[in-house]
Amino acid sequence: MIVWLQFIICTAIIVFAGIKLSTYGDIIAEKTGLGRTWIGIVLLASVTSLPELITGFSSIVVFDVPNIATGNVLGSCMFNMLTIALLDLRTRTAPISSRAHQGQVIAAGYGIFLLGMVSYSIVIDNKLPTVFWIGVNSIFFILTYLWAMRMIFMYERRRKLAALKEVVEELQYKQISTKKTYLMFAVFAVVIIGAALWLPYLGDRIAEMTGLGTTFVGTVFVAFATALPELVISFAALRIGAVDLALGNLFGSNLFNIGILAFNDILYVKGALLSNISTNHLISANAALMMTAIAIVGLTYRTRQRFLFLAWDSVGIILIYMITTSILFSMR
Repeated sequence: MIVWLQFIICTAIIVFAGIKLSTYGDIIAEKTGLGRTWIGIVLLASVTSLPELITGFSSIVVFDVPNIATGNVLGSCMFNMLTIALLDLRTRTAPISSRAHQGQVIAAGYGIFLLGMVSYSIVIDNKLPTVFWIGVNSIFFILTYLWAMRMIFMYERRRKLAALKEVVEELQYKQISTKKTYLMFAVFAVVIIGAALWLPYLGDRIAEMTGLGTTFVGTVFVAFATALPELVISFAALRIGAVDLALGNLFGSNLFNIGILAFNDILYVKGALLSNISTNHLISANAALMMTAIAIVGLTYRTRQRFLFLAWDSVGIILIYMITTSILFSMR
């Protein structure tokens, strides 16, 4: 019971600090002259993925539970795509996929590519070459992430004239000093680091107590806790009508998450990380891939029809998430 209470407290701290951190990240964006779309895919996605980064560090270095680290990353990718369907529930005028800019497909497409590479790396086991102990696939993940960020930046710059509305909104934080902005950003970053460091231990304890297994606990419970900042920030962005900021945060977080896998591989000195984990992670990786593919189709087709308050693509995303969680539970 105490472990569950600690898990809930950790989750609450991450949500609160994640909201504050992302707010001050948005203020930094204003003061540096960056646009909201770029902020959603790069800066917000990075800061809201900080719990996954720190959880991966503590899972590998402190507690030596690589399945928790990997399950956390892939489970967060699944939960981020589920958040799109949850955002769709919040909209009333039209499905969220019909309101977002189709440029979101670039980040989503790279997400599919990287998730496919993750699955490929798990399947071929130890056959991939390594640089020292680091899998060559991890180097490829990092290079692909950097290339994706460059391509998205170039695309956003080309359509800058179409985003003039963002320029009007840039002065909403002018009363907050630059010094305070950076100070508070650092404070809430430290709070998130402290809470996230404790999550792998709690996840391992829950796995032992319930017999659910580290793969299931990492993919569901720990991933849920560390992905909550993305959920909260995306809903906050939707509330102010910034749909592209909300979706950019989610697709960008998935890209950053695969970069975290590469970071975890560097820390895991026993060998290539994806060659030393349960093959059950293939299920969550492929589920995240399928959910992202459905999101791309929704962004492209832009349907106006709904089924039980949801667009058909949101229904598909929810079904895949539920089926995948059930399969992982049965394989615990």
